[in-house]
Amino acid sequence: MLNVSAGYEDTKVLHNVSMRAPEHRITVILGSSGCGKTTLLKNILRLYTPWSGRIEVFGKDVTFLDETDLAGILKHVGVLFQNGALLNSITVAENIAIPLEQHTDLPRSIIDHLINVKLNLVGLAGAGDRLPSELSGGMRKRAALARAIALDPPLLFCDEPSAGLDPITAESMDRLILGLKNDLGMTMLIVSHEVVSIERIADRIVFLDQGEVLFEGSLAQAKTAGISQIDDFLSKGTNRE
Repeated sequence: MLNVSAGYEDTKVLHNVSMRAPEHRITVILGSSGCGKTTLLKNILRLYTPWSGRIEVFGKDVTFLDETDLAGILKHVGVLFQNGALLNSITVAENIAIPLEQHTDLPRSIIDHLINVKLNLVGLAGAGDRLPSELSGGMRKRAALARAIALDPPLLFCDEPSAGLDPITAESMDRLILGLKNDLGMTMLIVSHEVVSIERIADRIVFLDQGEVLFEGSLAQAKTAGISQIDDFLSKGTNRE
């Protein structure tokens, strides 16, 4: 992402933002509420088109790609939405099957096998026949993650993966995310305000403040950078926990 400015209607949210997410690493976007974290994620995914600047995914400029070309690239990207975004009227297994049915010509037997593999991977073996409403909040997040990685994407976006979870469940989700990076070599871009989770999973951070990048680097570097906004964010987050 290079010199990206973006917003909604007449409201500018991102101001000349530049950042990168190195391969096989977890980059966490953080900052106070309203700083532009989710807007940044939505523009990278091209849910919105930025006002100016350049966005690259897999080394290709996707800033102004048409829908067909963009879909071909995003097929290799997994997305875990904050609320999971599971379809409540169908089972967990049927939710996970959606990307496999839409983007592959695999026979049903192979799709069913892959669904079970993903459920096992996220610790939900045997939960495929259940409806999302029958799962706990943590289980729904895991089910949504199984769907996000159904096509084995090399790049995974997560919006607040541990938000709203109790500390034990949040830690379990963090371990799962780390496992995906370490075992499958995924590159991840994660939006989060949960300081304890950030401490556990972040290889590097991008700190936004009022729509601008205030810092980019490792968490250890951020802690010694002497930037008051970062110090305040980290201390308040730790105190909340």
